[in-house]
Amino acid sequence: MSYYEHHKRSIVKTIAFQALIILADMVVVFFITHQYQITISIILLTNLVSGLIYFLHERAWNRVHWGKSRLEIDI
Repeated sequence: MSYYEHHKRSIVKTIAFQALIILADMVVVFFITHQYQITISIILLTNLVSGLIYFLHERAWNRVHWGKSRLEIDI
């Protein structure tokens, strides 16, 4: 029996993770710049790129079988 994580699951995990990162980044960037427009521009660019990288990282790790085990179900 093999396991497969569907792309939809990876997308939802990516969005949830990015939401947390966006909030944290906004606080840090605004603290440094004190300008909303610059903060929003930086956050949008960096988080779109990092979200794509995270998604690709998740998909790559899905192909790695190390650390996974099969679940045995008695019927």
